[in-house]
Amino acid sequence: MHIPDGFLPAPVCIAGYGATGLLTWYSLKRIQHQRDPSADIPKASLLAAAFFVASSISIPVPPMTVHLVLNGLLGAILGYYAFPAILVGLLFQSVFIGHGGLSTLGVDAAMMGLPALVAYHLFQLRSLLSQRLPLSWRVAIAGFVATAVGLGLSVLIFVGLIVTTVPPGLDAATERTAVAGLALAHLPLLVIEGLFTATVMVFLQRVKPEMIAAGQQFSRPNRSASERSAEASKHTV
Repeated sequence: MHIPDGFLPAPVCIAGYGATGLLTWYSLKRIQHQRDPSADIPKASLLAAAFFVASSISIPVPPMTVHLVLNGLLGAILGYYAFPAILVGLLFQSVFIGHGGLSTLGVDAAMMGLPALVAYHLFQLRSLLSQRLPLSWRVAIAGFVATAVGLGLSVLIFVGLIVTTVPPGLDAATERTAVAGLALAHLPLLVIEGLFTATVMVFLQRVKPEMIAAGQQFSRPNRSASERSAEASKHTV
């Protein structure tokens, strides 16, 4: 689902870099509001490596193959760390294994990173599920839905970009048919990645629940002295 160099017109590539710059700035700004912004860097690095490796794992969906994306998984686990992690992973994929391109890096990052942030917020809604359900079921359902929606949004953005910017040298009808086939080939991947994320999230919830708490422990900026004093008194009582 990477877009190679030379496929998109220059204005779209420039807009992609602009969108990625804004999303990176916003993500880093939100990360700075955490009590310890550097605490989740090792986890983000590990998952950025997993994102990089996942592109080499092909899944045959006749008559073509697709590869794992994992942007929904990164979003659910990393929160706002997901966007810079995906950006770094895409850069390495472009340079080392030829997936995507440097001119389209901004577009690819926005296409996969923005849905990852959507997946993060969807996963946080697991608390709204019925409390009658066991915790593991709530985590699994939220993980599946977040991943399926995140990957589905990436596919929709990809299809929209390709269909509306077909290069003049290509047959538009043939290209659109190929893109439609590629989009349909990702439907099984929605289920596969959704189930994979659900399994991973349930496992983490049982053995290391703090792993899925990235982005939740934001400090409250600009608290007054009286607020800090009242909080301190609560802990001393």
